[in-house]
Amino acid sequence: MMKGGMGNMMKQAQKMQEEMQRVQAELAEMEVEGQAGGGLVSVTLTGKHEARKVRIDPSLFQDDPDMIEDLVAAAINDAVHKVDTTSQERMSELTSGMGLPAGMKLPF
Repeated sequence: MMKGGMGNMMKQAQKMQEEMQRVQAELAEMEVEGQAGGGLVSVTLTGKHEARKVRIDPSLFQDDPDMIEDLVAAAINDAVHKVDTTSQERMSELTSGMGLPAGMKLPF
């Protein structure tokens, strides 16, 4: 009986690993948009934190260049935060039924 239980645990672990790899691939391919200045600056990042697109409203070019730099940095930070939050949520969904101790995170 213990042998069957161990076999089932191994199958579940393998299934979980496959599911985790699938979710990680999905997360790597996702794109999120961060914004700053009420949408005057937007940055699109992938789940791997790679920039895909930066959009700066032309009206900003008449203003102070330092402000543009600050808004671009803020938009990047917003996008990074969204990538991290989405990744944590997806991984949390995946591991919620595993009964892991509090604070234990996957992948190890």
